[in-house]
Amino acid sequence: MKFSTRAEYGLKAMVNLARCYPEQKNIKAISRDENISVKYLERLVGELRKNNLVTSQIGKSGGYTLAKKPALIKVGEIIEIVEGPIAPMGCVGKKCAMEKKCTSSIVWNKVGVQIKKTLYGIKLSELI
Repeated sequence: MKFSTRAEYGLKAMVNLARCYPEQKNIKAISRDENISVKYLERLVGELRKNNLVTSQIGKSGGYTLAKKPALIKVGEIIEIVEGPIAPMGCVGKKCAMEKKCTSSIVWNKVGVQIKKTLYGIKLSELI
């Protein structure tokens, strides 16, 4: 299983915001610190804002801040928001007509559970 740059950059942005929590930081500063394009970062942070992990303030002195303490945000939440459901195969976590006949579904389901368990077991505060 391979995560995309969406997961990597979304997590980097959140760690960056966690380091200055509860202060806010503008998108250009995060972009510069993490070497991520402003446009790409705006889309990712927008998704995180829509899902209540960050808040924003508009204006010259505006910026972003975490919506809750870093200790209350789990890495799995961040990744699922920017990447989508965590599943090693497309059929994991969904109803599959072949599930009863598919001998490998047991493996993929167990792997999916362990990946989620690991990612949801890591708090953002542990990364700062």
